[in-house]
Amino acid sequence: MTKELDLDLGGGQTLHVYDTGRPAAHTVFWHHGTPNLGAPPAPLFDDAVRWVAYDRPGYGGSTRTPGRDVASAARYTTAVADRLGLDRFAVVGHSGGGPHALAVAALVPARVTAVVVGSSLAPWGAEGLDWFGGMAPGAAASLHAALAGRAAREDFGANPSGDPDIGFVDADEDALTTDWSWMMDVVRPALAQGPSAAADDDLAYVAPWGFDPAAVTAPALLLAGARDRMVPPTHTAWLARRIPGATFQTSDVDGHVSVLRRFPAAMEWLTSR
Repeated sequence: MTKELDLDLGGGQTLHVYDTGRPAAHTVFWHHGTPNLGAPPAPLFDDAVRWVAYDRPGYGGSTRTPGRDVASAARYTTAVADRLGLDRFAVVGHSGGGPHALAVAALVPARVTAVVVGSSLAPWGAEGLDWFGGMAPGAAASLHAALAGRAAREDFGANPSGDPDIGFVDADEDALTTDWSWMMDVVRPALAQGPSAAADDDLAYVAPWGFDPAAVTAPALLLAGARDRMVPPTHTAWLARRIPGATFQTSDVDGHVSVLRRFPAAMEWLTSR
């Protein structure tokens, strides 16, 4: 059973934390996507891993912090680890959780044992990357709005317009109704809370991240679906080239969500570090 607690960060800010708590050989922090709650990924639970996670500010039970950047994940993760008495841990992130997982690995390298990231955005303005190339119009629209500023992104969240195609392929739809149906358990309540936290995420993705992915020194495995139109695989490939010694794996049959089907094997890789 996953335990939940609220961590007081001071200044009126609370972080809602999840901890599977079971004795395990490995501790792994899960960094969730956009828009999701932070509950760790039940389809990956096994006795070898203790999963720890938190709702990013604005999601679930965590206090909203407008203006947070991607680098803030290092501070939040460190605060949770200190509260739970965790010295060393791995980090895993999917989609919008990818940049946040990389932030922890880059900024607190002495504590991170390994990194697994799937379907991750690269930094806005990444050299040599056509950032919006291959991205579905519905996925790109919110990020274009974020580039226009906070007011434009918040207005988009309240009044979305344009092509609704966010880029899911048939493999994604199948995963969401079968082995990764859990995903809807964290998406629906996040959507029900309104668009503010997702707007904060998007604004952070297109702003300076506060770290260079090249500073990641832990072993890193980056995964992408070749059919992903929500976050095109070129983003994850760019990150893999930027991170020294990173391993990049792509799956020809997968899209944005179905790439999670490659995570069990990735967890075997991680727990062998």
